[in-house]
Amino acid sequence: MIKASVKHFAIITLCLFSVSVSAQSLQQRRNDSVFTLVYKYFNERQAESIYELAGEGFKKQLSAETFKYAADQQLFPLGPIRQSSLISFQDNKLSTYKLDFNTGSLQLLLALDKNDKLDLLLFKPYKEATADKLKPVHTSNLMRTLTDKRVDSAARDYIQKGNTVGLSIGIIRNGVVHTYNYGETAAGNNQLPEVNSIYEIGSITKTFTATLLAYYANEDKLKLTDPITKYLPDSVAANKELKGITLEMLSNHTSGLSRLPDNFQFHSSDPYDPYKDYSKKHLYEYLKTCKLNSIPGESYAYSNFGVGLLGSILEQVSGKTFEAMVKDVICTPLGMQNTGQHLTISQRPRFVTVYNEDGKATSPWTFQVLAACGALRSTLEDMLLYLKANMTPSQTELSKAMELTHQITYNKDIKLGLGWHMIVVDGIQYYFHDGATFGCSSFLAFNIEKKLGVVVLSNSGISTNDLGVNLIKKLQ
Repeated sequence: MIKASVKHFAIITLCLFSVSVSAQSLQQRRNDSVFTLVYKYFNERQAESIYELAGEGFKKQLSAETFKYAADQQLFPLGPIRQSSLISFQDNKLSTYKLDFNTGSLQLLLALDKNDKLDLLLFKPYKEATADKLKPVHTSNLMRTLTDKRVDSAARDYIQKGNTVGLSIGIIRNGVVHTYNYGETAAGNNQLPEVNSIYEIGSITKTFTATLLAYYANEDKLKLTDPITKYLPDSVAANKELKGITLEMLSNHTSGLSRLPDNFQFHSSDPYDPYKDYSKKHLYEYLKTCKLNSIPGESYAYSNFGVGLLGSILEQVSGKTFEAMVKDVICTPLGMQNTGQHLTISQRPRFVTVYNEDGKATSPWTFQVLAACGALRSTLEDMLLYLKANMTPSQTELSKAMELTHQITYNKDIKLGLGWHMIVVDGIQYYFHDGATFGCSSFLAFNIEKKLGVVVLSNSGISTNDLGVNLIKKLQ
């Protein structure tokens, strides 16, 4: 996912989505023990001490300097925590606490790694639980088949929440395509989404970027093993930290680059549209002096910045913009007429209104140099064409590129292809990616042997991951 944290007090590491669920009070006690220290150090304004509670995964995603800046500028000015209470403990991992200050309240989301070090520390505005919708949300699902009923039982858990608005679901099962739409394209307009309603797909964009990389590799326009310094200005390539990074490492998140560059937050004029002002100039400024969080190729750490940089390099290789590459290499051959970075005049009326996690209308995102990490918008109809192409190998150049993205490039604590992550649902492995902007959430997963693929698109910032996995469980 690419959800930035500018409006959420900026303290977060990205945890890859997990589908394992269990319940142990021991882990909750461990979380509470670390929380007690966070509480103490917060009130003592000791950002460094809080940071020392973090694990390696956290530190790879967020530098000590960035953490301290966020704490000093955004958190500590709230004053001391007056009292706290546990709101929930989920999936034997995630604790949510309510923190009360003189000026109001925040939520704190906290999770630990296997060494009982902080893996997630996220401060968010506190919100009271939103009541579920009292009436069943309208749907195109006619409930005629067992598949229809299974999809509906999964979809209702999501769309009946008080802070979700619209939902589109696509299923490919044994070669048959099923589509379902729920809710509204905008709150209160009584217009059901359709297969050609346009959503932000967020980080699913990264799989398109990986396909472009594989396509140009097959065309001998580049090599996956090419060092990125080959494509950078001399003044940037002079940074010795960058020497070991290859194009493949940018795609499979093993480059050692941070999730986002340290100068990212300083070039955002709109906290609700955080990527729009980050330019190639800013990218190169950061790369000239950046330090890596790990040895290139050695460990996985999700990086929006790395894939954004890859897109910039592919633009240089092809001589085209990211959007033009996507259209020429992927969309036109597959007949995907409504997928792109920018909306045409005729497409604008079909773009859904987008809503944040509180159910409030928010801004769509715009991108400059980091477009390849999350800029695409698409429809259920187009995403099903994309899903089918990934599930159905052929002799076309595009299909060969897609097959290359499915080849495993990293297999340690997590398994990845190019762009694609692998998840296991009830013992069966799926290619997977999700997406999240402030106002849309998306999920895509498939298993070629099982002949099952799932696409979920929502115009809400509420994650669709649980829904996507639940659909797979009910259908596989």
